[in-house]
Amino acid sequence: MRIDQVLATVDLPGSTSPRLDAELLLVTVLGKPRSYLRTWPEYELTADQLSAYQTLLARRRAGEPIAYLLGRQGFWSLDLAVAPSTLIPRPDTERLVELALELGPSGAAQVLDLGTGSGAIALALASEQPQWQLTGVDRVPEAVALATRNAVELGLGNATFQHSDWFAGLGGQRFDLIVSNPPYIAEDDPHLTQGDLRFEPSSALVSGTDGLRDTRQIISQSRDHLRGWLLLEHGWQQAEPVQALLREHGYQAVASWQDLAGQTRVSGGQWHG
Repeated sequence: MRIDQVLATVDLPGSTSPRLDAELLLVTVLGKPRSYLRTWPEYELTADQLSAYQTLLARRRAGEPIAYLLGRQGFWSLDLAVAPSTLIPRPDTERLVELALELGPSGAAQVLDLGTGSGAIALALASEQPQWQLTGVDRVPEAVALATRNAVELGLGNATFQHSDWFAGLGGQRFDLIVSNPPYIAEDDPHLTQGDLRFEPSSALVSGTDGLRDTRQIISQSRDHLRGWLLLEHGWQQAEPVQALLREHGYQAVASWQDLAGQTRVSGGQWHG
């Protein structure tokens, strides 16, 4: 079949952008830019290319996230490799990056990204603040390997990644800024059985019965490693309990901030240990 014929028969009823999804999957198979589809609509796919494309379409039809099928996802100004071992970076999390850049030190600094996943947050900060040294940690070895790969591909030598279950592998290190997008969904939340979340790692999503188990641990343990701001992404209804936890543990200047959709998405406080 020709490119124009293939795209004329797109069938992705569960997608909000079926044509775009189909084009992205097709150029992935072809190894070409999207402009190729307009320039060479009469190109005849080989049998292998058509089979590979139809396999990807079937997986997308079953609900598998387009980012996992492509193996790439844009975040901030970066193009990142992604994999099912990590969460898919989302635009909402860019608010955490903005706040870190706004509130973090103006000069050289040691910055920690807890639960780094693909390295999205750490690498976005590293790209904007070359004088900062970013350390990203994750309890999943595959995530550490993926984040390291992204750093190498992007040429960001001021970001390094290591295996650690939160602070367990960091010894007595101290940081001028700590950021995290930890798991914050309650284990019985019905959204876990819907959409992209069905395919993302539950260890990066679920945090106890109220969604705050990991947040509690981070807030408590950060005090031994911090001399500045702690900034945490959380669910849109969790600002009040997160603020209460920060105040309970002695953080100062506790506040919350909204994302681009007007949802309260990030809370934080300062620790002067």
